[in-house]
This record gives sequence, C-alpha cells and structure tokens, in this order.
Amino acid sequence: MSRSSSLSIAPQTGQQGPIGIIDIGSNSIRLVVYDSPARIPAILLNEKVMAGLGRGLSGTGRLDAAGVDRAYAALARFQLLARQIGVGQLHVVATAAVRDASNGPRFLARLAEMGLDVTLLSGDEEAEMSAQGVLAGIPEADGIVADLGGGSLELARIAGGAVHERGSFPLGTLRVGAIRKRGPRALRKALCEALKPDGWIGRGAAKPLYLVGGSWRALAKVDMHRTGYPLPIVHQYQMPIDAPARLLRALGHFDKKALKILAPITSGRAATLPDATLLLASLIRELKSAELIVSANGLREGVLHAALPAPIRDEDPLIAAARDEGRRQGRFPEHGDLLDRWIAPLFADESAADSRLRQATCLLGDIGWRAHPDFRAERGLETALHGNWVGVDARGRAMMAQSLYISFGGDTAPEIIAQLCSSEDRARACRWGLAMRLGQRLSGGVAPPLKASRMELAGGTLKLHLTPGDAPLYGEAVERRHRALAEAFGAEPVLVVD
Repeated sequence: MSRSSSLSIAPQTGQQGPIGIIDIGSNSIRLVVYDSPARIPAILLNEKVMAGLGRGLSGTGRLDAAGVDRAYAALARFQLLARQIGVGQLHVVATAAVRDASNGPRFLARLAEMGLDVTLLSGDEEAEMSAQGVLAGIPEADGIVADLGGGSLELARIAGGAVHERGSFPLGTLRVGAIRKRGPRALRKALCEALKPDGWIGRGAAKPLYLVGGSWRALAKVDMHRTGYPLPIVHQYQMPIDAPARLLRALGHFDKKALKILAPITSGRAATLPDATLLLASLIRELKSAELIVSANGLREGVLHAALPAPIRDEDPLIAAARDEGRRQGRFPEHGDLLDRWIAPLFADESAADSRLRQATCLLGDIGWRAHPDFRAERGLETALHGNWVGVDARGRAMMAQSLYISFGGDTAPEIIAQLCSSEDRARACRWGLAMRLGQRLSGGVAPPLKASRMELAGGTLKLHLTPGDAPLYGEAVERRHRALAEAFGAEPVLVVD
C-alpha cells in the first residue's frame, strides 16, 4: 500500500485562458477543455472516442492494433482542436493499458513525434489523481475511492481533504470477463488475493465507497431508473450497500437496446455491466463499505484540480460556482453576499452545512431577473436542481431550489422537492426564500439599504430596523413581504425606525 507519489502537475500561475486535458484510457480517449483556471470552470469542449486500446491486452500483452490506429486519429484531432481553441496548457495522461502493454513505449514514442508530451501515470499516480478528482467535487469525502477503468481498478483512502494510501490492481472491465471464466468464485478470489497483501481487506469498514468510472456511473443510471429517482444527476447519487445484488437481477431483464433507451448506456458499456456489478459486490464485501456514493469527478478533474493555484484549489466548490453564476446572471456583483449576511441573524440555530446551502442560495438570488416575470420561479428551480454544481447532494439541491422558487414568487413547489428532502427542510428553505424576497424588495437589489438595516427575531416578533432616512423604503410591497416572513416564523412583524 503506497503513500507517496512522484507525480508533479505544474500548477497554473498568472496564465489565463483555456486548459485542456487528454485522458488516454484503456477503453476511451477523451479531450476536455475548460474555460479558465477557476475552481469549477465551465467546460468548452468534451469529446470522447472509444478507441479500445486495451481490448485483448490480458491475452496478448499488447495494445489493440485497430485501437492504436483509432487513437492516433483521435489524438491528432484533439491536438488540432486544442490549438485552434487557444488552449494555453495541455495536460496529456495515459493510464493502465499503455502502462502495461509491451508496445506501450512505441505508442508513446509516436505521440512524442506528434508533439504530444504524455505523462504515463503509474498505478499509484492514477489512484492519486482519481481521488483528487473526488475531493475536488466532494471536499468533505471520507472513505475509499474506487476507480474502475478498462484496464485496472484503483483504490485510495481519502479523509480530511487529503489522499492517503493508494493502490492499483489489474481488475479493469476488459479483464474481469477472462477472470470469471475460470469459475464461479474466481473473481472474488482474485480480488481478495490482490487486496490482502497491502492491507485493504476491511479498510472501508463503516465508511462510504466513492465510485468513479463510466461503468459504475452507468450502474447508477440503471439504479436511478429502477427506483424512479426523480433527479437526473448522477454526481453524489447514493445507493444502499445491497444495490449491486438488485442491479444484477435488473440487468438480466434488459437487453443492450433497452439499456440504451432507459439509462441511456452505450452498447459497449452495457456489455461490461454484469462484470462491473459482480466486481462491485465483491469489493464491498472485502472492504466492508457502509454505503455507495457516485462521483461524476475522476482522474481528469483530479489533474485539473492539481493544476490550479493553491488559493483557488482551497475554495469551496459550491460557493465559488454559485458566486460566479450570480455575477454572470445577476445585476449587482455584491448582492448575494450582502443578502446572506442580512438574513443570517434569523437563522442562528442552523448547522454549518445548512448555513453553507443558504449562502449558495443567496449568491444565486438574482439569477431570475432577466427571465419573464411569470417564469422567474421556474428559472430558480431549474438552476438549483439541474445546475452543474458539485459539493452538494440531492437534499441540498432541493433546499436551494425550494428557496429560490419562493424568493422569485413561486407558490407550491413541484413534487420533486418533496421527494428529495424532508418537510422540515422544505419549511426552512421556504423561510430562506421569504427572507431573501423581503431583502430584495426592500433594497431594490442595491447595497446601501441592506447595509443600513437589520432584522431581529426575538420575543415572538420579527423586527425590521430601518434608519430614519430609509424609512420611506417601507412601502406596501415591503410590508406584505415582512408580514409573510413573520408568519413563516410564527411571529408578529414589527417595524423599528431607529
């Protein structure tokens, strides 16, 4: 079980502009271009080619000849696209198939001739980058990261925002089928023999198992369809520990065409799902994991995360992304932070986690103003539920959506909110929304009224304190919203001019 890594990803310094990452995997080769070195940058381009470099590797020990030709063509295209987009820094990494193949060095030499500077990741380095990707999207993650690729399975222990022990094992989806042919218990035996020497057996006890990789994300999509899960967001989707057994039975009722329609899942991916499911069930048994959490982030996001300057890397991803979105769509850059500070005294009893959600919601509190007035509530709901957020689970998305829906004048939120969070959560989020609505009507979205006024919840009253100069701001619309918020707290509205 290794603890150290020699991998060095050069961080961005003062350079601005797009960042590109090419991931040369055992199954696929992908180019992702991000717009800037921000904590959660927007994706300008995401393109994948199923080259199949690792197909047949376990039998021949070589990269697939047809896959190599597809890889050269794909990489030539990706290289040219990156240049034309204006990518300032292009990171190219190769993983298990290239690492293990006897003709891997020749493949890399050809890429060098093409002008591509490829970092060949060791197994530990691959595990490190995958784990960094999970931490980039779930900073509080505490458990085992399991990244299943075509050529290998990587494990990493994460806790306290850091990556600890790591390991890499030749148990990718392109290899599991051959192992299973040895007998009904061959896969479990192979996994146990791989994990035991480095002390991984039982290491995940009472901790989540964070699932990375296309095969396990595809399994999550099948489970979402099977259970009628209402939110089509796979990141931080949680599955009970017995899900693989149910999924294996469900897969027996779907052919490749059905999976493509229902999930949707490509035919190539569908063919490996039974192997991936059996491996997951065995891994859970050996690690003794407590729950399953899917991560949409993995190796590529880890490489990007490692390339960010430390101050950006340390930012809260949800808050950073919400602030950026608020600045792009809102009217006044400082509005969200001011609004959050203005309503905070009413929610002094909140947990730190809920206060964070409230802050993110306030940062998005002006995103609907460009929409038609009849659809602003729907804009808020849609942004919170389906936005490209990380660092927030389904409950958090639902609370943010409920709050924004109310703040933009919505009445009864759609049923999906009730499916994702509790009635207590919804009531709290409604109070956030009503408080935001009052602050926005009072201030008109500008800073001075929020800076000069304050709210106080005490003794069965909800007091709004205004200066004499701002007293005229307390018009009929403000009074109505003050009353509505007070009712939500079971209090009486009181205006104090002092």
